[in-house]
Amino acid sequence: MSSPTPDYSWVSMWWDTLPPDLREPLGTELAGDIDADVAIVGAGYTGLWTAYYLLEADPSLRVAIVEAQAAGFGASGRNGGWASALFPASMATMTRAAGRDEAIRMARTMQASIDEIARVITAERWDAGWHKGGTVVYARSAQQWARAKQEIDTWRGFGFGADDYALLDRHEALALGRMTDAMGATYTPHCAAVHPARLVRSLARTVARRGARIYERTAATQISAGLVRTQGGTVRAPIVLRATEAYSKSLSGMQRDLAPVYSLMIATEPLPAATWREIGLEGRPTFSDGRHLIVYGQRTADDRLAFGGRGAPYHLGSRISDNHDRNEAVHRGLWEVVRDMFPAVSGARVTHAWGGPLGIARDWWASVDFDPATGLGRCGGYVGDGVTTSNLGGRTLADLVLRRQTDLVTLPWVGHRSPRWEPEPLRWLGANAGLRAMTHADATESRTGRPSIAARAMGRFLGH
Repeated sequence: MSSPTPDYSWVSMWWDTLPPDLREPLGTELAGDIDADVAIVGAGYTGLWTAYYLLEADPSLRVAIVEAQAAGFGASGRNGGWASALFPASMATMTRAAGRDEAIRMARTMQASIDEIARVITAERWDAGWHKGGTVVYARSAQQWARAKQEIDTWRGFGFGADDYALLDRHEALALGRMTDAMGATYTPHCAAVHPARLVRSLARTVARRGARIYERTAATQISAGLVRTQGGTVRAPIVLRATEAYSKSLSGMQRDLAPVYSLMIATEPLPAATWREIGLEGRPTFSDGRHLIVYGQRTADDRLAFGGRGAPYHLGSRISDNHDRNEAVHRGLWEVVRDMFPAVSGARVTHAWGGPLGIARDWWASVDFDPATGLGRCGGYVGDGVTTSNLGGRTLADLVLRRQTDLVTLPWVGHRSPRWEPEPLRWLGANAGLRAMTHADATESRTGRPSIAARAMGRFLGH
């Protein structure tokens, strides 16, 4: 019999607003040794999408998934809810590594992956708050406007037209959302807003119903060829796949593979129609502006304004703690930013404040890999762009495991190996120096009206 699932409503607004059926336990804790055909470590988007496509191809597979907390506990149930075509490595970086045509193919595949998620949501009849309204990034200063025009020029150079990436004038930008100080914006239709916890829990429930065994509250301690060791027993399987993202540092020998960096969010109470008439965002585009320190927002399906951004420090030794999910200064700063963007929201009550770690590779490349000789595979390093990329990763891992020669298994991120992060305290010094540089860059541009030299210097460390 399944043990009761602990109350995870504190994790995020998304978890707190899950319906009762999506809170139900999905399996027991592992108690003893078991055998499987495929063992997956991590029940977030990556691990669950991989299981979904493996079982779709071969329902007879014995798939076992071990998860330290509950399915969707990590970034999959906490993120900003952008199912975008963003990939952390830039087009220029991918072109240098794999060539122009391959960079374009990667971008087109990311775009198609958004529609693949929509296809599954429709086919499975999931209620995930999905709406494909695109993304609008406002330019609110001359420097941001110059970068917006440069971005569109870059996309044009790769053959993408206005139906993929458009430069909007002030009137066109304000028609999408009435953000203050807007000089214009970029717009892409290639993004959907989603309730991320509804998506991940629906996916987990479907995977479990199709026969996968999900062992929640079962932390893996070691991964090696043919087995996964946990505190409750060992899973023996010829195929072992790691989908642990920021939490990879908890596994033996993987402390320097990905740096866990925190991103924090706030959400308002559901806003009345009169407030939304002042804000706009009728088509539910996800939104941001052109500052260097990343911020992101969406109008949720239940009419909240959910908004997040970077700014929390990296913690020495890649420490991950529930205490780091909330940072009063950063959350207060996010509220100040969103009120500056949309003053009409100022009278609203902030009902939720949360956060969590995301995984960053040393060279800002997400990657997927599988070694047929050892049966070991892994996928991750999304740098916060994981909602769509994890679906592509799950499909790609499934194809690699099943030895299918598809277009996915030759994409430029397949087999990529990022260098390891520096040992501490160099990792702590570098990560926080980068954070301070981007914060300083925004302040400098605001004060001087000139582009930041520091931001340009940091670009090569950020996948650009």
